Amino acid sequence: MELKKKYGVIKSRCPKNDLRIDIPDGMQYKGFPDMRDLAARLHFNPAEGRIWLDDSRMILLRTEALGALRQELIESLGIESARGLLTRMGYLAGSKDAALARKVRPEASLIDMFMVGPQMHGLEGVVQVELLRLEMDSAKGHFYCEVLWKDSSEDESHIANYGVGNEPACWMQTGYASGYSTAFMGKRILFREIECTSSGGKNCKAIGKPVEDWDDPELDLQYLQARPMRQRMELAAPESAGPEKTGAVALMAAGRTKSAQFDAIGASAGFFGVIHRINRVATTRATVLLLGESGVGKSMFAAEVHKKSTRADKPFIQLNCSAIPEQLMESELFGVDKGAYTGVTESRSGRFEAADGGTLFLDEVALLSLTAQAKLLRVLQGGELEHLGSNKTRKVDVRVVAATNENLLQAIEQGRFRKDLYYRLNVFPILIPPLRERRADIPLLLESLLERLCALHGRRISGFTNRAMQALLTHQWPGNIRELENVLERGIILAEEGGAIDIPHLFSVDEGPANATTLLGLSELGALLPALPEAAPGEAPDESRLGAWAAGIIENREVSMQDIETAMLRAAMKSANGNISKAATLLGLSRAQMEYRTKKSPT
Repeated sequence: MELKKKYGVIKSRCPKNDLRIDIPDGMQYKGFPDMRDLAARLHFNPAEGRIWLDDSRMILLRTEALGALRQELIESLGIESARGLLTRMGYLAGSKDAALARKVRPEASLIDMFMVGPQMHGLEGVVQVELLRLEMDSAKGHFYCEVLWKDSSEDESHIANYGVGNEPACWMQTGYASGYSTAFMGKRILFREIECTSSGGKNCKAIGKPVEDWDDPELDLQYLQARPMRQRMELAAPESAGPEKTGAVALMAAGRTKSAQFDAIGASAGFFGVIHRINRVATTRATVLLLGESGVGKSMFAAEVHKKSTRADKPFIQLNCSAIPEQLMESELFGVDKGAYTGVTESRSGRFEAADGGTLFLDEVALLSLTAQAKLLRVLQGGELEHLGSNKTRKVDVRVVAATNENLLQAIEQGRFRKDLYYRLNVFPILIPPLRERRADIPLLLESLLERLCALHGRRISGFTNRAMQALLTHQWPGNIRELENVLERGIILAEEGGAIDIPHLFSVDEGPANATTLLGLSELGALLPALPEAAPGEAPDESRLGAWAAGIIENREVSMQDIETAMLRAAMKSANGNISKAATLLGLSRAQMEYRTKKSPT
């Protein structure tokens, strides 16, 4: 095989529990690592009804119950929709476990770290995994995997309800493998079953490789995209696609825009929550209000609303309200007649008329002047406007999508925003989560941005080093997708031509390490200090300084672990003004963990 010749990879089948894999950089690997480090992170607390795997709450679920749910989904939604839901469920679980793998074995080789995924399948009782072949080099962007799944619980449930059929049924497992591998590689990896016990095979066998290495990836990628039921029905009825394109191929082709870089991309639960709400509202005439931090991709989601609407073939006009001077905003929005004010030598239409029949996206809408807000309200209520300097009424048919990162209710209290306009815009609000809460989206965003930015700068980059991927996945991203794009663009410029992006290429000196964490300390009186003192030149690294700080606390013997945790919880809740979710984010916890700790913490 060509790849085999190129990388010198030799597949060697060994006795059970003695698997050997040769990977491109010369490392050799025998068997699976000792999984006690993984099992030690699993905790049962039956008295409080909680099971934890590291920082995630788990449940024990009977396979019969999972099979009943699977059957309900198939019978209620159809096999295509059911398969999509379960595949995306597995994909999300895989991306979460990839983050756990980097946390459990941070100092291990890439191959040992990767083995957490197959071992997790066994620990969770999903399936017994036998790895047949693995070629993985994130720096070169190369990935190829052959895996055998034995005694699949998913197949067991499917066969119990439907018997042996003609199609593979390990939907969650293929989704898991795809999400897990994608998170490791920073590019889309697609696993496909080529044998399955639900279709008569002795075991289940799957192959994973980058999307671009498959001849027909759209046949599987469709299940990783949340679609309205209408499109699912079209997918299930291939004859509606025409003689040349049928089924999945037709649907995938129809979903592409002229500029793929503006497509909404993601795989996280937060992303799919937004997409499902867009799918519900897109085909209506309702005004949409996009909320979220700066840089979360509001313009991308606005384009998604337009693309999925009945106006998709009409204009999509964007206006950043913060980029236009206040004195010119009204003419930009509503148009101006000749002679309306000094310097206007000819009449011209505004953005509303340019968007007639289509969609107008108003970004940073909170920055509109009160006069412009009043005129905008009139257009939204009656579809009528007047040019600046004219009394002639013009009718327009425009669907408005507005966006802001401000709290509009607070702006109303401050007299900067009209309450009646707020109610008109707030017909269908959609809150877009920040990137730090959508980490499963990062690998897909990296792939898309890398392709676009390499083309823009005429560079060729092979991929990311393992430590660069780890830094990108653990960084807090206060600037969200905009910051991710800027950091990646810097990396592309600094990396060697044809080489991989590493940490020094990504983060500038003033930003510090990508995974730097602000550590809280205690004064002699028990008050929280903002951070440990900075290390002077030649001092021990942060880990040693933190150890010394902890040793001082222990030696002092006046502060217990409970005292430290209680102080941190109270400080976080105070900083978040009582918002549990925000406080949990400040401490790097999930909401469930935060609630658990606050309940057991003394008041």
